[in-house]
Amino acid sequence: MVHVVILFTMRTTISLDDQLARQVRREAAARGMSVSAFIAKTLDAELKRRDRAVPPPFRLVTVRSRLRPGVDLDRPGALDAEDDKTRFGSG
Repeated sequence: MVHVVILFTMRTTISLDDQLARQVRREAAARGMSVSAFIAKTLDAELKRRDRAVPPPFRLVTVRSRLRPGVDLDRPGALDAEDDKTRFGSG
């Protein structure tokens, strides 16, 4: 049994400034690759690296509170009572 794999490639034209084009040709030659293969490999590596990038940490935004120490946040009624004490005094 023989398996045949056919790969399709897309040809495209890109524009590089002269300095970047020289760097790309030099690096491709140093690696023994064609310019096209070097660009494809570099783009592929960059895109894979970005896919693996860790998302930024979650940042919780808080606001200043009028709560005093000892208020039980698990009891919403306690918050109301604390707010009433702050606004109207403890009478």
